[in-house]
Amino acid sequence: MFGFLIWPHSMEQRGRERRPLLGVLALFLFVRSASAQFRYSISEELNEGTFVGNVAKDLGIELASIKQRGFRIMSSSSERLFKVNENDGALYANRKIDREEVCKESSACLINIKTVLDNPMEVHYITVEIIDINDHSPTFPEKTKRLEISESALPGAKYQLQNAYDPDGGVNSVQQYKISQNDHFRLEVKDRGRDGKTPILQLQRQLDRESKRNHKLVLTAIDGGTPPKTGSVEILIDVLDVNDNMPVFTKETYSATLQENAPLGTTVIQVNATDSDFGSNGEVFYSFGSDVKDKIRQLFNIDPVTGEIIVKGNVDFEEQDSYDIDIQASDKGSIPFKTDKSVIIKIIDVNDNRPEIEVTSLSRAVSEDSRPGTTVALISVTDLDSGLNGKIISHVSEESPFMLTASMQDNMYAVVTKSQLDREQKQAYDITIIAKDSGQPALTSKQIISVFVSDTNDNSPEFLLSPYTFYISENNKPGDSVFSVKAFDRDEGENAQISYHILRNIARENGHTSFLNINSETGEILALKSFDFETLKSFQFQVVATDGGSPPLSSNVTVKVFILDQNDNAPVILYPVSSNGSAQGVEEIPRNIKAGDLVTKVRAYDADIGYNGWLLFSLQRVSDHSLFSLDRYTGQIRTLRSLTETDEAEHRLLILVKDNGNVSLSATATVTVKLVEPKEAFAASDVKSVATVDEVDNVTFYLMITLGSVSLLFVISIIVLIAMQCSKSTEYTSKYLQETNYDGTLCHSIQYRSGDKRYMLVGPRMSIGSTIVPGSHANTLVLPDRRNTSGEVRIINVLHFIMTMREYATLKQKLVD
Repeated sequence: MFGFLIWPHSMEQRGRERRPLLGVLALFLFVRSASAQFRYSISEELNEGTFVGNVAKDLGIELASIKQRGFRIMSSSSERLFKVNENDGALYANRKIDREEVCKESSACLINIKTVLDNPMEVHYITVEIIDINDHSPTFPEKTKRLEISESALPGAKYQLQNAYDPDGGVNSVQQYKISQNDHFRLEVKDRGRDGKTPILQLQRQLDRESKRNHKLVLTAIDGGTPPKTGSVEILIDVLDVNDNMPVFTKETYSATLQENAPLGTTVIQVNATDSDFGSNGEVFYSFGSDVKDKIRQLFNIDPVTGEIIVKGNVDFEEQDSYDIDIQASDKGSIPFKTDKSVIIKIIDVNDNRPEIEVTSLSRAVSEDSRPGTTVALISVTDLDSGLNGKIISHVSEESPFMLTASMQDNMYAVVTKSQLDREQKQAYDITIIAKDSGQPALTSKQIISVFVSDTNDNSPEFLLSPYTFYISENNKPGDSVFSVKAFDRDEGENAQISYHILRNIARENGHTSFLNINSETGEILALKSFDFETLKSFQFQVVATDGGSPPLSSNVTVKVFILDQNDNAPVILYPVSSNGSAQGVEEIPRNIKAGDLVTKVRAYDADIGYNGWLLFSLQRVSDHSLFSLDRYTGQIRTLRSLTETDEAEHRLLILVKDNGNVSLSATATVTVKLVEPKEAFAASDVKSVATVDEVDNVTFYLMITLGSVSLLFVISIIVLIAMQCSKSTEYTSKYLQETNYDGTLCHSIQYRSGDKRYMLVGPRMSIGSTIVPGSHANTLVLPDRRNTSGEVRIINVLHFIMTMREYATLKQKLVD
């Protein structure tokens, strides 16, 4: 009998059957003739109790001996799958058999069953083949398979996929794979024998992540059953990025405008660049190009993440009106790609600069005789702003004799005179030049230039008064300064240096100027001799003032000089006068003379005038005070009472005649009065009358002529005074001055004015409260000024009139007597 063994394929079976097999081998060696092996085939998934084969029949064992000999299946794993029916000796399935469960990965599923018969012992081997049916579909370990393939992978690259698992065996196992339609991959299947078929994904065309980031494929496994079953897996292919793309700016050109003086932090423009790569390869950061100057880096900054260009410093249009900045966009790949782009920033001008005025040329002094249009200064007016902000309007601010004229060159102006200058009116000018731009709001600048007007000799000296009127006292000290003149010149420097001299015209020389000298520098006039009022009462001359210009200019002024009387003449007794010249006389009166009768008259004369020439008479000594009286003003001696027989025959009278000067001068006369009988007195008077008749006739004739002349002069003087008062609104005052001890003397007063003082010449007495001005104005009263503005009193040359009136009064009195 021929028998064979079939080794189990699985390790588990090996473990379970290792010991029985050893026994079987031993039994096979010793009872080889009693063993046999049969093979049955059944399909999987049959129900429990399915008939497998009639073992007793095939072994030739009678049914009756089966129970006797203990026909059985030796304990093994197969015992659970099959059982032997002792009644009919057949082999039945003990349960539903799943081939994939029993044989798992074996291509042929054979189950070895060992049966044993006792008495004699027989061992028979039965092999049951479980025939596979296509009851399983292929399955993959994962429903979704994710692959990562670099975009840099070259065509032909292969990527092994996981096998599909199909528990079925044989043709029912996985026989082929299919991949879904695509443009980049194809499928290869590698047969690994017992390990089955392995799908391999092969790259046909290079991937581009930037075009397509991932690919989705469906791999299908197909078994060989009828009908075939399939299983599929979704393959997701992520294309791994390679830094193969440069950053690309979104715009071809970038330009922006920015106002100057923009606040710090102001965003000017934002640049944007994209990189098709992924991850760090596609991360873009921004920076300035390597050639960007430090000056730009001080003004601007760029945000490396956002690409915003931000103001960092003070942007000034006047420094630069535009900026061309290189911006660099770079990715973060291991080998980064960089792209450069130029950004143009135009600066918009803001009116932030005031016009600048620069004096390029300046004449510090300009002559006052310069013609209109004379250039004084050249100025340059500029504005760093542009457009309307830089358009400038310039002018001279205040009203002045200067103006601006534009020159041929832009922004250049000339400061010129527009009218005649006069240094005497204004010596210097501060010329304010205003420059105003046309911006909104407008900005203004000012520049002040100082110009001095240089002098030319265009002004003649001018005297402070014209004419000058001076009053000097007679008997001045020779060589002393008596008065001075003063002139001024509106020019300056040498043109204003004045020298004085007295104009001496030989042809018209009156002789008086020869006694005067003038200080050429100060104008002080010296008298070289003493003046005598009694010989010279007034005179006039001319003083010339000459400046030091070239050519020199001069002017002259008339100086009128009035000599003021001093009490330097003592009274002169005219009567009585003796033969030897002494003032002595004898008068004989009859004893029958009545009270109040005129005895005689003492006549006296004083060459002075005014108070100094006003004479008063007084009795100094008399033998009988009750007999005679003396009129203090007329000098008349009269009897106070009738004479008696007891009165002495001869009386001696000492008469004092004095003037009214501050320091009175006097003279004395002695009159001897003799008392005689009436007849003797009459004879004496006849002799005197005959002796004096001729003299009286002559005197009367001359007095008549003098009285007519004086009267005519008086009338003319009155008319002149009235005319002067009407035309000049002068104030003429004649009044009587009285003292508390007024003695009845008539006092005349005449006012006149010199400089800032007003004087009054008065008669024999001064009014209370009046003051005598010492010096050259002695015997003159200074009165309070009662003038109104238009009523200044100026009465000049009245001294002659006063003197004439004095002489007239004297002569008249003599004529009356």
